[in-house]
Amino acid sequence: MQVKNKYQRFTKIGLVGSGLMLGLMLSLTYSAVAEKMAQPQLPLEDLRAFAEVFGKIKSDYVEPVTDKKLISEAISGMLTGLDPHSTYMDVDAFKDMQASTQGEFGGLGIEVGMEDGLVKVISPIEDSPAYKAGIKSGDLIMKLDDTPVKGLSLNDAVKRMRGKPDTSIVLTVLRKNETKPLLFTLVRAIIKNKSVKYKMTEPGYAYARVTQFQEHTGEDLAKAIKIMHDENKGPFKGFVLDLRNDPGGLLNGAVGVAAAFLPKDTLVVYTEGRATDSKMNLTVSPENYARGGIANDYIRDVPEDLKTVPMVVLINAGSASASEIVAGALQDHKRATLIGIRTFGKGSVQTIMPMNNGAAIKLTTARYFTPKGRSIQAKGIEPDYLVEDGSDQSYNIHEADLTRHLSNPKDPQAGVPTEAAPPAKEAAKEKLKEKKYAEPTAPIEPASKDDIQFTQAMNFLKGKPVIKSEPAKVEATLGN
Repeated sequence: MQVKNKYQRFTKIGLVGSGLMLGLMLSLTYSAVAEKMAQPQLPLEDLRAFAEVFGKIKSDYVEPVTDKKLISEAISGMLTGLDPHSTYMDVDAFKDMQASTQGEFGGLGIEVGMEDGLVKVISPIEDSPAYKAGIKSGDLIMKLDDTPVKGLSLNDAVKRMRGKPDTSIVLTVLRKNETKPLLFTLVRAIIKNKSVKYKMTEPGYAYARVTQFQEHTGEDLAKAIKIMHDENKGPFKGFVLDLRNDPGGLLNGAVGVAAAFLPKDTLVVYTEGRATDSKMNLTVSPENYARGGIANDYIRDVPEDLKTVPMVVLINAGSASASEIVAGALQDHKRATLIGIRTFGKGSVQTIMPMNNGAAIKLTTARYFTPKGRSIQAKGIEPDYLVEDGSDQSYNIHEADLTRHLSNPKDPQAGVPTEAAPPAKEAAKEKLKEKKYAEPTAPIEPASKDDIQFTQAMNFLKGKPVIKSEPAKVEATLGN
């Protein structure tokens, strides 16, 4: 089917994120228009080899295997062999992904990928069971209850982590610079992810945290701004936008958030790929962020001083894709100062293609770029002020750490490991030798007095010195 107009095409854009979220993948996505694509000539010799292997498994494998399982695994293998974000979603996973964009889904609340046979945590969702228990970006999950993760596919591991609400699961976790594995007992829950949280931290200074870009995130942020503006009884002195540990979400939400702070028609992001529909320029225009276009333009109610108020954006290694789009746009247009550490670095675009059997495939189809033409793929967004959060940054992971990650088209060396960077799998092997367990720690409350990055953001907005981290130390811990 053909897309009839720009907004119709835009509403078919899906998610922006970095990994597999306990039952769903979050990435920058387009809708599939499979009918319009010319059918490629099939490689007959290769298909004969496939049929031969299929037949041998059916006749000689130690246990009977259904045709459905073999074909499903073959499809999954084709996609996962391409890059970390192309994947096959069965019916349940596809439903979970759709539910997550509405802000409610079941699970533990962690976004994960796989590295060296272990499940790797990309980011925990704020207020989820995983977040409250102290799961962190970069953690390696080696056991699910008594089942070793080694040997499981990512989809199999995710299915084991799913379950009915109020049931429990024990995760055995390896964490860099911890000499012992950590044990986490998590109780599954329906994750009701409130995507926008906000407060006046003190008179004149507003704070908004976006935990995930959902269908109504831009609209919710606009409402939050209006509430705080009324509470403040006038223009703000400063604004902190917190995108830390935000794994991504819907692209229209990202454009809507950026639109609250940028002038009309300003470029937010553009994409490039082989297919015509993968080439887009998304600007601050209602048709690019508001369902229904100009008639439902929620940004028109945002106070005008939001376009000029002094602003800081907080970022870290858990800020991925949609978060990086917003941070990159505000940085390129010199609209905000970025404080924190380098972001995750996912700059690829996926297309979700629903299938006739109720499942779907997600295929990488393009890369996205900031307004000034920067590709953050395997590089991330660098902050203007490097400020650590007080914890050990060395457990953080980035897109460049993932197997088969795409290269950066403007910097082919981005993401290439250096000899000085210790191999992650060697560190994992050392941790696997440990027999005892360490105690997990609780996360720091965002925008609290213990939140170092937020404290430095407030210093910046008030004209006070920002206490920066040593560049050499940060570069060493991030593996550059």
